[in-house]
Amino acid sequence: MYQVSGLALDDKRNADWDTFVKNSTDGSFFHLAGWQQVLTDLGHQGFYLYATLDQQIVGVLPLARVKSRMFGDALVSTPFCVYGGAVGSDDVKRHLEQSAITLAGELGVDHLELRYRHPQNNQLTTRIQHATFQCQLAENDADILAGIKKKQRAVIRQSLNHQLSFTLDDSLDYFYQTYSESVRNLGTPVFSKAYFQSLLKVFGDDAEILTVRKDGKAVSSVLSFYYNQQVLPYYGGGISEARELKSNDFMYYQLMCHARADKNCNSYDFGRSKLDSGAYNYKKHWGMLPEELHYQYQLINATALPNLSPNNPKYQLFIKMWQKLPLAVSQWLGPKISRYLG
Repeated sequence: MYQVSGLALDDKRNADWDTFVKNSTDGSFFHLAGWQQVLTDLGHQGFYLYATLDQQIVGVLPLARVKSRMFGDALVSTPFCVYGGAVGSDDVKRHLEQSAITLAGELGVDHLELRYRHPQNNQLTTRIQHATFQCQLAENDADILAGIKKKQRAVIRQSLNHQLSFTLDDSLDYFYQTYSESVRNLGTPVFSKAYFQSLLKVFGDDAEILTVRKDGKAVSSVLSFYYNQQVLPYYGGGISEARELKSNDFMYYQLMCHARADKNCNSYDFGRSKLDSGAYNYKKHWGMLPEELHYQYQLINATALPNLSPNNPKYQLFIKMWQKLPLAVSQWLGPKISRYLG
């Protein structure tokens, strides 16, 4: 019989957990044990469950509680991450899911959410609202460009004529300023600078910032993760001039080339997007096929599934007001809200 335990922040089994994840076909960067420290730094309580058989880890399920008066109370695998859920054989997954349901009941949360990539053979409620996009990386820059769809390839070639440059940055300053403006323009609260500092500290060489400049001015920037020879551009954006300069397109193409040549990556994960959204269609233009994500839910105290989507009509006025905020105000106020939007 499987034994289920909880992983402490300073647990000696952190390395065993990560080794298991990296060797599992359904493990991901977002299943790594380091996320528990990141979430703790944000003020959320982690419950990192793992199953053992004969003292060997045979399954893991990272969970954290996100609770606020405004957005409810949920136990999620994993907040602020696009993938989650249990990792292991099917019977181990079911065992861990039942442990999570029991824990959710003991905590008295509104609901349990497991962010699986693929369909699961269980009794939880599945909701498909997002898709993820991935592609293989060719051997060299020219072949990477050739593998992109014709119209998007033309946009990238335009960007190459704008005399843009890029750097790999040790400092958060340029990234944070650029990213803050980008998400403010979208009407979305920005995370705190401390959150990104935590990501860089916890994941070390597996987290990296690439910044694009025009005449020395930062116009686009992206924070990416590296995992099992895959690059994941996760937090990125550009200032208002980015659209005309095509600097975001330049940024993602240069990241592909850098990841292949300098990081030995053979695949590119473009992340999730809401079905049929602008970001969804943008990623399809790169020639990547959408893969629907199968997020699952168990209602505990709630009577209906949550709806924190920006497409929810009740948030439209908030989004329009947020877009008009001075950047400094959005940087001060945003982190007080975004830490609950996991």
